[in-house]
Amino acid sequence: MPARRRPARPRPSPARLTGCLLLLLGLPSLAVGAAPEPLAESLGTGIVRFHADAAARDAAAPSLSMVAVLPSPDAAPTVLPEFYRVAGRAAARIAIPEGTDLYGTGEVFGPLRRNGTRTVCWNHDAYAYGGDTPHLYQSHPWVLAVRPDGTAFGVLADTSWRTLIDLTSGILFVANGPRFPVVVVDRESPQAVLRGLAELCGTMDLPPLWSLGYHQCRYSYTPDDRVREIAREFRARDLPCDVVWLDIDYLDGNRSFTFDPVAFPDPARLDADLDALGFRTIAIIDPGIKLEEGYAVFDSGETVDAWVRTYDGAPYVGRVWPGDCVWPDFTNRRVRAWWGGLYADFLATGIDGVWNDMNEPAVFNVDSKTMPEDNVHRADEELGGTGPHARYHNAYGMLMARATREGMLAARPDRRPFVLTRANFLGGHRYAATWTGDNVASWRHLDASLAMVLNLGLSGQPFAGPDIGGFEGKGDGALYARWMGFGALLPFARGHTGKGNIDKEPWAFGPEVEATCRRALQGRMRLMPHLYTLMREAATTGLPAWRPLFFADPADPRLRDVDDAALIGDDLMVVVDTSPGAGDAVPALPAGDWREVTRHVFGDVADPDLPRLYLRDGAVLALAAPAAHTDAAAAPVTLLVNPDRQGRASCAVYRDGGEGFAYRDGEFGLSRITAVVRGPHVDLSCRALEGDWAALSGAGSVVLLAGDAEATVDASWPGSFDLQP
Repeated sequence: MPARRRPARPRPSPARLTGCLLLLLGLPSLAVGAAPEPLAESLGTGIVRFHADAAARDAAAPSLSMVAVLPSPDAAPTVLPEFYRVAGRAAARIAIPEGTDLYGTGEVFGPLRRNGTRTVCWNHDAYAYGGDTPHLYQSHPWVLAVRPDGTAFGVLADTSWRTLIDLTSGILFVANGPRFPVVVVDRESPQAVLRGLAELCGTMDLPPLWSLGYHQCRYSYTPDDRVREIAREFRARDLPCDVVWLDIDYLDGNRSFTFDPVAFPDPARLDADLDALGFRTIAIIDPGIKLEEGYAVFDSGETVDAWVRTYDGAPYVGRVWPGDCVWPDFTNRRVRAWWGGLYADFLATGIDGVWNDMNEPAVFNVDSKTMPEDNVHRADEELGGTGPHARYHNAYGMLMARATREGMLAARPDRRPFVLTRANFLGGHRYAATWTGDNVASWRHLDASLAMVLNLGLSGQPFAGPDIGGFEGKGDGALYARWMGFGALLPFARGHTGKGNIDKEPWAFGPEVEATCRRALQGRMRLMPHLYTLMREAATTGLPAWRPLFFADPADPRLRDVDDAALIGDDLMVVVDTSPGAGDAVPALPAGDWREVTRHVFGDVADPDLPRLYLRDGAVLALAAPAAHTDAAAAPVTLLVNPDRQGRASCAVYRDGGEGFAYRDGEFGLSRITAVVRGPHVDLSCRALEGDWAALSGAGSVVLLAGDAEATVDASWPGSFDLQP
């Protein structure tokens, strides 16, 4: 069937940006003039950092995105930026070959392909955002460019100041601050470029296995008996779920690190009750600290002089949920250590993970929705030293997540921390997962959520997902079922909705929607061996688990703007119907013999609200049995085999304890399962690739997808056997 793609955008003619546009976005007007050839230094294979000149190099601030990198010899740039300086501010332009497609730019609303768009990097409390919202909660000054031949390059504007990314004619960065370096990663494929970005900015740590289960949240489940009721309903209805979340109504007067003594009188008992049902608990913590003597967090923060200051030296005071608040200065290591120390007693109640919200930072009752740009941060010298909020604003949420993660590790050194953050900056994936903020219960937002997750992955953040079902607005059962159908398979899968809204649990819309949700969530559990293996790959290489379809063949122009289909890893394709009603359209398939495996993942009942899944030829897909939660999950019990023309198929499966850090000392197993098919005969082997664990083995169904009909055998493997249709 023909590809379902968005209408092609007309390419605008090259033109200078007008001063009106830049002023509208809070940026200076740009006077473009001749510029000297920049200085270049190699940072690795195919990675070159450019400075406008020697003075710009010597004055450059430390990078807030990149980990420590050392220049290497023999810079050989193939992509050359042009630098401009205007009234102390900076711009850089990169020309692109005709037919080049652009992606990335972080958390952005709209289509996957970013040609013709403008994005502003300025973290913002963007409630119920839409296509005309110029900036959302996170900033990623990074663009991935894929040339017509499938080779690719990425461009990083290494600045944390408010920055315009203009992709209407090539790549243009305009920063409301001093001159900045530009780093170019130029390699043979988009995948190789993302590996280069990971070399520059690091990779995420391997998350705890339970964090890959399904999460249920709302603003808010209260009192504590309502939390217990939600957990019991999931178990009684055979709906897999790992985590229930506590939004701000669990707090005592919205004061961070407290519990409401009436609604949540015994948090340790609540945690024990949830543990008995196989649930983890994640609780929200905001950075706005109530200005109130006698409140322990405020008092201890006063003692260590923790607060962000105004330009005249007083602690900055603004209003947010608790009332008048002050904000910790997370740019300072002493303050981060104080903040991290607050988690020991908090986590001792049994809380498993932490949700950092409102950390753009959001401030009520001011037009900017944040603190003044001339506020002062007393930052560590390695971050750049004392400077204005205008420089550190975009990094504030990232540094809060860093302080939270470090505090959790100090309090529980034998457990992998899980932190979710709303605000973040390029490089912040090292500290936290993220979600796409306060979205809307609409088909437009359902459609955009897939491209948002893909572009976050292309910008270095592999652990992401939307609020399934939409945060703002009611929506309906049809929307919820469709969203859950594919949202349950995203790297971070959480249902969430706003205060005063209708119920949005999987059973809230009736038995038919509940049945769809059950199939989707059980499908996630079946795919857990595959998902965990991909998250381990993300933690080692920087490649996201969910990948755009053009990764299957970066030189195929038909795949470049497809954003209603994606790859989960290299071998599993997911096709999503993002429009109301049940459609039959299938996007342009990549070359190869892709076999549909939808029923093997979701069950035999045809359900139009579930996505379609296809397995690439040459691949094996290892599936587990559905389980109520990840702690109850077992080893793979079904192997789907789709051999290539030579009769071979394989996959890798990663296993470890699911928690803790013993895997760093070799306590894990990475195995390769290989099937060799000769007619109905299959030789199935498994060998250990890495780790101290023995090669994977198992017993269950082996399903051969070759030929006109499937053939199945129940057998122990590795081994040799004949399959019968």
